[in-house]
Amino acid sequence: MNRWRRLKQSLARWAIPNLTFGILAVQVLAYGVWMIEPAKLNALPLVPTLVLHGEPWRLLSFIADPPKIHPIFAFFGFYLFYLMGSALEQTWGAPRYNLFLLIGYAATVGVAFLTPDQPTYNVFIGASIFLAFAWLFPNFELMLFFIIPVKIKYLALLSWIGYLFVLVEGSWPARLAMLASLLNYLLFLGGDIKNRMVQGRRHMVNQAKRAVPKREAFHRCTTCGMTNLTNPEMEFRYCGQCAGTCGYCSRHLHAHEHVKGEEEGLEARG
Repeated sequence: MNRWRRLKQSLARWAIPNLTFGILAVQVLAYGVWMIEPAKLNALPLVPTLVLHGEPWRLLSFIADPPKIHPIFAFFGFYLFYLMGSALEQTWGAPRYNLFLLIGYAATVGVAFLTPDQPTYNVFIGASIFLAFAWLFPNFELMLFFIIPVKIKYLALLSWIGYLFVLVEGSWPARLAMLASLLNYLLFLGGDIKNRMVQGRRHMVNQAKRAVPKREAFHRCTTCGMTNLTNPEMEFRYCGQCAGTCGYCSRHLHAHEHVKGEEEGLEARG
């Protein structure tokens, strides 16, 4: 506990507030450069071989690599990145959010050196922010194509399907980058996911129990309360000398006190 407390204090001391805005600012700047001179952005992706041959800035510059898409969609992507990143920072606090991004960054750089000649991009780091936001705020609605309201949990489901496709059909660099981006997601949300799965299973079991109709006993011993449900092997009979319909198990059929009716009871007292 003391170690964790010291770690949180250290993180709080070095944490960068509004980190999402800082990353977004350099990406928007890089996007502007791409609109004017696209070739200049070739120096941004992380290529470990080039890093080892005198281009160390690539260890950080790949974070600034923007989405190379139409300005309208780029604006929408930048807006979502800021919205989701800021929401995570407000929910977790700057230290924890910084650590989330740092783990994703370190894991991505680490697996990049396993395929040193292949370029590595920041796409999966951004995807981990999206998945974390979708887990914490599943009912948040986005306007798809600016018209159709869609809950973000369904878009996250599509992302997981895409991850599965990359895992099965993608190249090894893509697979490694994807798995690296999931490391921070699992470290931060794995416990919540496990607890929710356990609670969901418990809820399903309780629902199943409630859905099964309760069976009523057809025979019940008037003396001991034994029924054909509790003791299906037992034989039950009814006593003709008892008032009403009184059933007995074979143990008490001939060894019980007869139940008297109201009229018979009055005569006995008279």
